[in-house]
Amino acid sequence: MKEILRFAVVLLVIPGIMVALASKDSPQSAAQKADLEKWAIHDLDRPLPPVVDPGPAGQPVAAPSDAVVLFDGKDLSSWEDGKGGPAKWKVEGGTMEVVAKTGSIRTKKGFGDCQLHIDWATPSAVSGEGQERSNSGVFLMDIYEVQVLDSYDNRTYADGQAAAIYGQYPPLVNASRKPGEWQTYDIVFHRPRFGADGNLVEPARMTVFHNGVLVQDNAVLTGPTAHKARPPYKAQADRLPISLQDHGNPVRYRNIWLREL
Repeated sequence: MKEILRFAVVLLVIPGIMVALASKDSPQSAAQKADLEKWAIHDLDRPLPPVVDPGPAGQPVAAPSDAVVLFDGKDLSSWEDGKGGPAKWKVEGGTMEVVAKTGSIRTKKGFGDCQLHIDWATPSAVSGEGQERSNSGVFLMDIYEVQVLDSYDNRTYADGQAAAIYGQYPPLVNASRKPGEWQTYDIVFHRPRFGADGNLVEPARMTVFHNGVLVQDNAVLTGPTAHKARPPYKAQADRLPISLQDHGNPVRYRNIWLREL
């Protein structure tokens, strides 16, 4: 009952999303496990998800009253670089933009179970293809990545396109908007649980809406996300930072807020 009530609260604060979130025994989880056994990491033969039109972008969704606002368009006071120094990304016109070679940025505060909202946009002028087209990423606990990529008419490996849980699960559908248009992620994340001996008790789980469309349905993560690898879980802190990736591309972010669950 506690799980049902918690998910019901999430539904109330994501405007336009009327799909009930899944239970722990989501049918998608079983299908995804079968996929993991069938396909190699970043397998180009893995089927791409069908394309759906999510509709036009709307105005930014206001943060609920109980949210922790991580970026309101003014400054990077809630963020730092990977060494704990000042974040060096550009803030302009109410957005933050990746500055190549300055490194990824992370929140100064750590989080565990949460609902995360984030707006992002790739440049309107298309450059590159595949993984080189406006690559970035949203990392829960600095470990578990939801891929950011221009996946509008851009072929790449299925487990590395926009809204993929990187290297593990492609999105159920490709709900990407055109380059330059604002897109949204609403992520419900439940951290992994470890016993006193450091062994895994319960894996991390993630539900993702891309532009209001359900694309990850209570997916059970195999462990940390990684390039060409699926490393096992290791005991970790209960709270760790949210991080955004510098992959050398000028991806913009705005309206970032989080509700602790």
